[in-house]
Amino acid sequence: MHRVLAIIERDLRRFRRSPTLIVVSMLLPLVQLVVLGYAFGGKVRNLRLGVVDQDHRMPAVKLQELLRAVAANARTFEPIPYRDSSRALRDLREGRISGVVNIPPEFSRKLLAGANPRVALVQDNTDQFVASALEGTLTQLLGAYNQKGPPPRLTATVTLAVVEAYPYVPYIQYLLPGTIVLAIFVSAMIGGGIIFIDDKARGLHEGYLVTPIRKFELILGFNLAGAAKAILAGAVLVTCGSLIAGIPDPLNLARLGRMLLLVIVTALALISMMFLLMVRVSDPLVPRATFGVLNTLLFFPSGAVYPVQAFPPWMKAITVVDPFTYAVHGFKELLLKNTGLTSIAPDLFYLAGFAALTMAVATLLFRRTL
Repeated sequence: MHRVLAIIERDLRRFRRSPTLIVVSMLLPLVQLVVLGYAFGGKVRNLRLGVVDQDHRMPAVKLQELLRAVAANARTFEPIPYRDSSRALRDLREGRISGVVNIPPEFSRKLLAGANPRVALVQDNTDQFVASALEGTLTQLLGAYNQKGPPPRLTATVTLAVVEAYPYVPYIQYLLPGTIVLAIFVSAMIGGGIIFIDDKARGLHEGYLVTPIRKFELILGFNLAGAAKAILAGAVLVTCGSLIAGIPDPLNLARLGRMLLLVIVTALALISMMFLLMVRVSDPLVPRATFGVLNTLLFFPSGAVYPVQAFPPWMKAITVVDPFTYAVHGFKELLLKNTGLTSIAPDLFYLAGFAALTMAVATLLFRRTL
């Protein structure tokens, strides 16, 4: 065991003398958490909505008053009056406004006659987020417009009462589990990919193999050293990320202990995977060139950014074997729901089995290069 510890000590000393690696592996994921969390987590507001009133009667005026009320309170959009629809549609195509509400000439007459009056919404559907925000807000507005007088206290209409089992979760908190796993992966990529290949190119591995050390001890030492750096990065993200994202009771010792266990197992799984992928590689450019591809194939299908239930079948097949999926699910259970080890036991078992399998295969594939 002392031979394995010697490899770990040498690797960690090298890591300590490279402050740039520490910054990249720990601070940049925090920057990504803040930027992406606030870039995607907010509500769409202050859109410019063109309004073309071709009716000019009292029901149409009432509808425009409701549009202005939305602009003054929710501020989803700002109504811009137009005299003709052609000018409004031209501004829509040129990007000056995000949508056009067209009140037709016979709107009031059809409304009073109960003849199914309609209001047209022409929207720029190249941006689905903006289009969904406009459509949802206008749908709610028309529901209030169609309501005649105060609702009765008793009614036969079936309604839905929504009860939230957990406090409101902003997007930055939803993104935090994936960011923690990404920080661990960055450290694994550096330790199990870039540094591993650079040492191999310098002949350091051959120097190890002239000693009594065995292949398994060498791979185990590399894995544990890389896992130690990844655990450090994951621990920083767990604590600092929880404080930044506003997780309730972020310093709860019991939850921190459970998350540290998950960090350790995740680090071992990802570092073992990187050694398996790079064990036969000798070109130092390969890990640098494949980093972006691996990040895309592992991070986005894991459910870190969007629910996996919305994926097509071929992408769901990736999520089944992707270790990111189980790590992200485990951190979501612990961070957002504050559950116990029972709920993440399948994730822990998969990650531990994945680490053991990949390290065993990497040991079998490891061979001398000189």
